[in-house]
Amino acid sequence: MDIERSDGDVGVDLAAVARLLADGTRAAFCLALLDGRARTAGELARHAGIARSTATSHLNLLVGGGLLVEERHGRHRYLRVADRRVIELIESLAELAPRRPARPRSLSGSGRRRALAGARLCYDHPAGSVALAITDAMIGRGLLAWEPEPGPTDAGSAWLAELGITVPSGSRRPPVRACLDWTERRPHLGGAMGAALCAHALTVGWITRIGTTRALAVTPAGRRALHDHLGVRAADL
Repeated sequence: MDIERSDGDVGVDLAAVARLLADGTRAAFCLALLDGRARTAGELARHAGIARSTATSHLNLLVGGGLLVEERHGRHRYLRVADRRVIELIESLAELAPRRPARPRSLSGSGRRRALAGARLCYDHPAGSVALAITDAMIGRGLLAWEPEPGPTDAGSAWLAELGITVPSGSRRPPVRACLDWTERRPHLGGAMGAALCAHALTVGWITRIGTTRALAVTPAGRRALHDHLGVRAADL
């Protein structure tokens, strides 16, 4: 029986990408950059608790491997995730990764982990338990459907229009994508619709960023709006 030949015969070195993420420090850098923001090597070194010189070596490998890109502004070098494909790859791998009991080095570290699990940016759309509550409410009200293909219903499109939210069309990005949430292990709303809803929520003050992390917080105005528009209970936020 013939066996399909190895990936080397078609020029695909999957193992090269796997080696980049096999190191815990490099994986931590990628997770820290999932909100799409650019950060300096010093900021990432402090995040990982390592020397800047060590961080620079790891970052050079990630840039060389195409997972990160760098931008230089004067003396400063900023790193960010290369594109949305890398974001989706990291989120998918995180969803499959085994869970280890968290051992926070400080109370502030424990608080950051709780904040990220509650609500965070997954590149340009919300993730975490808050995102699941919004997604479940939209499905329950018939605004969003996963089957047969993920997408807004007619009622969902009308609802977005009433809120003044425009979902860009004509791009290769799907209007709706079921993005697997690596902390909740269920899909939340991604795609162009998730990004447009997130942008609107940030603009009108329903949600806000927490410091320089990718964690988000729902504001009092956001709690009222999500209850009024979707029936989301305060306890779920």
